[in-house]
Amino acid sequence: VSGNGGMSGSGGHAAGGSSGSSGAGGGGGMPATCPAGTPWSGGTTYSSNSVGSAGNGYSYQIWSNGVGTGSMTVAGVDAKFSATWNNPGDFLARIGLTWDATKTYAQLGTISSDFAETKTGSGIGYNFIGIYGWSETPLHEYYIVEDWFGARPVPGTKVGTITVDGGAYDVLTHTQTNQPDVFGTLSTFDQFYSVRQTPRSCGHISISQHFAAWANLGLQLGKMEEAKILVEVGNGGTGTITFTTATVVVR
Repeated sequence: VSGNGGMSGSGGHAAGGSSGSSGAGGGGGMPATCPAGTPWSGGTTYSSNSVGSAGNGYSYQIWSNGVGTGSMTVAGVDAKFSATWNNPGDFLARIGLTWDATKTYAQLGTISSDFAETKTGSGIGYNFIGIYGWSETPLHEYYIVEDWFGARPVPGTKVGTITVDGGAYDVLTHTQTNQPDVFGTLSTFDQFYSVRQTPRSCGHISISQHFAAWANLGLQLGKMEEAKILVEVGNGGTGTITFTTATVVVR
């Protein structure tokens, strides 16, 4: 897996999430409906900002703004990983596919993911569990939010509601002004979000269907930089997460 941006940049920043983390909604996924997944142990642990190969054609990234602590353990099996954090300012850990930003999502093929996770902790600030990435030309940061700690995140202005994989998602946008981007520089760009109305801790994510639905609402991604399974936590809190199922594929 090759690519620029996320493989050399800051890993991005979701300060937009901090602008509105309150709202109605439950406090987590639905483990009773999920398969147990395959337990794993070992792996390689990273506790400072870094990027690299996770094996299996995947790449990982861990990024923090330097406030609090956080680490991720890369299993080396599929895109599985675990993460732990303590009072972070903004902490991201993710594994998935990285591209060279020369093709749109439609030109790449059909992108999808399967995931299952277990987590502990509580939500104080904003936090997201799901799919994350960037596009270039135009530059956009995007999230497909499947689960969270605490209150359901409302990280922007709602522009519509879509149904994907049998679930309803609110689509929101937020403009980041002079914030870190995928290149490690400061710029202004729009974030796109799908936030599931009811959280879940496992399932199939039809990533390309979200992108197409966003386009129908006037939110068009550019050339694809990445699509990765993500946990992000900001503005405090402590917790852990382990992905026992984690794949991102293009067909």
